[in-house]
Amino acid sequence: MNTEAHRYFIVNKPYNMVSQFVSSHAVTLLKDLDFEFPPGTHAIGRLDNHSEGLLLLTTNKKITRLLFQGKKPHKRKYLVQVNNTVSEDKIRLLQRGVQIPVTNNRPYITIPCEAQIISEPALVSRLQYPFIVYPPFTWLQLTLTEGKFHQVRKMILAIQHRCKRLIRVSIEDICLDDLPAGCVKEIPEQEFFTKLKLE
Repeated sequence: MNTEAHRYFIVNKPYNMVSQFVSSHAVTLLKDLDFEFPPGTHAIGRLDNHSEGLLLLTTNKKITRLLFQGKKPHKRKYLVQVNNTVSEDKIRLLQRGVQIPVTNNRPYITIPCEAQIISEPALVSRLQYPFIVYPPFTWLQLTLTEGKFHQVRKMILAIQHRCKRLIRVSIEDICLDDLPAGCVKEIPEQEFFTKLKLE
């Protein structure tokens, strides 16, 4: 019987890193971070390689089910840089729900979400990003309670814009705060459960 306590980590995943430890492809992986994770550590959910920001890791296999498959939805907040100027009408479309393709390109109407235009986030200057996005562009803040495959990117396409940067900044009350890109922070189990509002 394994009596070792589970461990919990926050990662600020950089751009162009895959949210896994092993791959048959020549890609940058979580194992390339300057941190020694214990055996059995895995990512809870994923961010695609072109997305940045908050990624949760743990040795506790039950967390993915509790967080993403439980009856209670959990909020995820994103900062999204999109090309051109976004109108308030399009913000209202995002808030009400837009049609996106899901499995086998079936149409799906997204659950109403929080969406607003914001000024350039302060944390952007602390993130490593290989490209400059030239104006005009708009920063949006989206808070979702669902996570279909590439949902945020598809929602932005649905309002006739393109996602240039996508940064997850929080899941419930666990936030990136001032954690630099590529860095790892370990947090206690009770704090982890409390901030994620897990039962």
